[in-house]
Amino acid sequence: MVSSFMVALLVFGMAGTYAKLNGNIDRLDISAWVGKDRPTPSGNVDSGPLNILLMGSDVRQGAGNEEYGSGDWEPGQHSDTNILMHISGDRESVTMVSIPRDSMVPSPPESGGEGCNGDIPEEQWEVRQWNKNFNLGGPGCVIRTLEGNTDIFINHFAVVDFSGFKGMVDALGGVPVCTPVAIDDPQAEFTLAAGRHTLNGEQALGYVRTRKSVGDGSDIGRIKRQQAFLSSVAQQATDSKLLLRPDKLLRFLGAATSSLQMDEDFGLGPMKTIAESVKGIGVDKIQFVTVPTEAYPEDDNRVQWAPAADQLWEAIRTDQDISKPAPKPSHSDTTPLTVSPDEIRVEVVNNSGVVGLAKQALEGLRVQGFVDPTSSNGTGFSDGVVIEHSPDKADSARTVAAAFPGATLKPVSDMGERVRVILGKGAPAVAEVPNRLGDEPLPKPTVTTTPSVGGIETRKADQDLCS
Repeated sequence: MVSSFMVALLVFGMAGTYAKLNGNIDRLDISAWVGKDRPTPSGNVDSGPLNILLMGSDVRQGAGNEEYGSGDWEPGQHSDTNILMHISGDRESVTMVSIPRDSMVPSPPESGGEGCNGDIPEEQWEVRQWNKNFNLGGPGCVIRTLEGNTDIFINHFAVVDFSGFKGMVDALGGVPVCTPVAIDDPQAEFTLAAGRHTLNGEQALGYVRTRKSVGDGSDIGRIKRQQAFLSSVAQQATDSKLLLRPDKLLRFLGAATSSLQMDEDFGLGPMKTIAESVKGIGVDKIQFVTVPTEAYPEDDNRVQWAPAADQLWEAIRTDQDISKPAPKPSHSDTTPLTVSPDEIRVEVVNNSGVVGLAKQALEGLRVQGFVDPTSSNGTGFSDGVVIEHSPDKADSARTVAAAFPGATLKPVSDMGERVRVILGKGAPAVAEVPNRLGDEPLPKPTVTTTPSVGGIETRKADQDLCS
């Protein structure tokens, strides 16, 4: 919502209104919580990469927020929605990184009953659920936790509550969404039929809060709905029909500023500077990413950041575009295949997280003469295709690799007669092997997995959940 607010600000520059809107914003001094051991900034509002942390507060006090205190809500404020907005140094793209609220991460410990202490050395930090940090030390504690775990400097932050969220949606005249399944969530007090709808503020809040009644009930599923919703907001807020209506713009900007909390240096002036620098960015240059996670061993209801998260943070630190596919390995081996498919035992492991991918691969192998290949679900997530084999089965592995263009061959001890195919994100459909048996055509693929970089999946802002 804040990113759309900045774009709208660019086209609405009346001096008197500017001063009034700037006075609406609540300023927060977070110096007592962020500590002194912070990363080195790589840019600012004028030039270079820029990182802005956007947080949604679930505070139940204040006009428009009181009616949401039922269910399993815990007292205090939490930030269930956390998005790191990274604006590239060339101002040609924006990456929005969603941080799951149930992530267990090292965090600054409490000190003297005054919330988390950002000056305590990181080696003394304790593992804590992500959204507890806001309750312990507000935006400052969240920022210190993020910076300490990623070495990414946060230039600015903004916090919006329930009331402000609803007000911005209503000021836009509603926001269109598409849900592929019907939603009936008593806890969020929200129902919605499958299909396309335009939601008002109250409905939109229910939509982005819905979790346990849809899909697997996880926070990761809710993040996908939130990302799709923010994509629609960006398109609505930059639509020419809105930009040509000063009255609607004023309502939108007024609703935004009246509910915002920001750092002391992040006023409308810096926001306007940023908006001017990114005015050429279309929604097709905005991409959403969720921090890769895996199961947290000590609690099935929590997650921890997966190894691929390190690659994501490295890309943000170095201002790299993670949507660009990694170069595929080049294979210059043109030696004829020497092992027939019917002489190879193949095991396919699905490490992609996409249901049905391994079963589809089995059919593609069977019609080419591979005898009774088997499949299983992996325990983690990987990228591309890796083919494991005993050192003495390298020729067999080459035949299998011919069915998976771009696969990486990996010798592994004690594999026996098997050749194991590990399918990760971006795994291609089975291709025709030069020495295949039979002439039955390969089945047409019905299951696909989005190509990724280092296990990091991205989605563009011009996509919705029904695309």
